[in-house]
Amino acid sequence: MNIQLALQDAPFKRIDGKRASARVLSEVAEQVKQLQQQGVQPGLAVVLIGEDPASQVYVRNKVLRAAEVGIYSLEHKLADDTTQADLLALIESLNNDPQIHGILVQLPLPEGMDETRVLESINPLKDVDGFHSSNVGGLSQGRKVLTPCTPAGCMRLLHDTCGDLSGMHAVVVGRSNIVGKPMAALLLQANCSVTLVHSRSRDIERLCRDADILVAAVGRPKMIKRDWLKSGAVVIDVGINRIASDSGTRLVGDVDYEDVYDQVAAITPVPGGVGPMTIAMLMQNTLDAARMQLSNGE
Repeated sequence: MNIQLALQDAPFKRIDGKRASARVLSEVAEQVKQLQQQGVQPGLAVVLIGEDPASQVYVRNKVLRAAEVGIYSLEHKLADDTTQADLLALIESLNNDPQIHGILVQLPLPEGMDETRVLESINPLKDVDGFHSSNVGGLSQGRKVLTPCTPAGCMRLLHDTCGDLSGMHAVVVGRSNIVGKPMAALLLQANCSVTLVHSRSRDIERLCRDADILVAAVGRPKMIKRDWLKSGAVVIDVGINRIASDSGTRLVGDVDYEDVYDQVAAITPVPGGVGPMTIAMLMQNTLDAARMQLSNGE
């Protein structure tokens, strides 16, 4: 397939995630106003346990974006020694709170907590991370469910860049539950032919060279080189890796950006590519959750 034809209305090789996320947030803000006119104020509860600095930054950014788009947010900061029973009780109270349409428990959880049990305790209609088994199963069946934010953001970037994805061969590198597997399911829904490669796959380079679209989500800095990609591929780099540099450290993706740039039709940078889309899609999920609960009479 000639990707260049699909990209004729996308003049920039560098896929700007900041610009795309701003468009999503603007759309969400307008739709939040429409819901408010119907008497519904979308609400998001974010639960953070402990003092992990990175998690605190993520939570702060989520709360700020919620305020920007008109979503009511409620932040619960719990101590490191919070018990699982107390966390489950809090989630149950949020499940029953009609002002809260979305619940996000910031991961990772403290050692000793059962992550699966915690995530499964969230009402699937309020599961704005899309991690509940009901949403995971619904996604694999092609049903309308709340979808993990990072893969959803990747799909928005792909549709904005390429338009109709039907018939394209997409290769997803990495099979995590958070990105790789839901990414493959979403690409299938978009009528792509999908190959999911991982650490046990044979001849990964050859499989990647067949890709019209390559999504890298493996967590290995600069793993994917120029000779892994065919000319004109579209690359979505989900990886965020910190490596040493002359000035200390810097962030790089799973794709060697400088090495592949002349080879590809379009590529997301790291940082500034997929990252900004994740929080934008969280806001979209919160809006969608409010609508789903409204239609279900909850």
